[in-house]
Amino acid sequence: MSLTDNKTTAADNQERRKFLAGTITGSMIAGSVAIAPGVFLTAPAHSKPASQAASSKNRWGILIDTTKNIDWSQCVNACNKEHGLKNETNAREDQRTHYIRVVNIKNRSTGYTKQLPVMCQHCETPPCVDVCPTGASMKREDGIVLVDRHRCIGCRYCMMACPYKARSFVHETLHDQKFSTPRGKGCVEACTLCVHRIDAGKQPACVEASQGGMIFGDLNDPQSEISKKLAQLNSKQIRADLKLNTGIRYQGI
Repeated sequence: MSLTDNKTTAADNQERRKFLAGTITGSMIAGSVAIAPGVFLTAPAHSKPASQAASSKNRWGILIDTTKNIDWSQCVNACNKEHGLKNETNAREDQRTHYIRVVNIKNRSTGYTKQLPVMCQHCETPPCVDVCPTGASMKREDGIVLVDRHRCIGCRYCMMACPYKARSFVHETLHDQKFSTPRGKGCVEACTLCVHRIDAGKQPACVEASQGGMIFGDLNDPQSEISKKLAQLNSKQIRADLKLNTGIRYQGI
């Protein structure tokens, strides 16, 4: 089946640095925790203690059931709302930000088509991390792939390396952002698996909006719902031939 769907100026860099400095200061005032170098998230009262750092004992993932008749655009809407994504009006269609998008897949031999949601696949061996010259693209111990906005220089090598077209580049100045999702003009961004929600003991926004079409959990825990489900069915990875061992799995494709 097939999946369908310069350089930053000195002024842009200066503007981005000012924004990031403001974001960090604001987060500290609001009461925040650092989940990675340069990435600060607001710490609500019910979040996990700071002493409980991300651990390789966990491998967070999502199983997406494409056999269910679900309006996947609801997941996209939930993601946009959670992260304050407004699809910048002045950007071209191919330049608009998306953390999750709905695409069509087609069996070329039969003509059969269906829709499915696609986001960062949170690979065990992410190509975006391999090619990043500054270390901005990184993977947490628990398998979540993130971008450090302090280190991102906007080279977009990671966008070229990603086989899932899962990353976006911020072309416009941004306003009214959320502390949980720091963003900046001239930076690359992608699905964070709602890391701020996971660290607070919640599920990703897309999972909550999926009407049972997605299962989130710990792939390393054989007793987790997602692990039990994967043991019962023939799930698939997009571009499994690349041997990236993705954290996002699909049922019914």
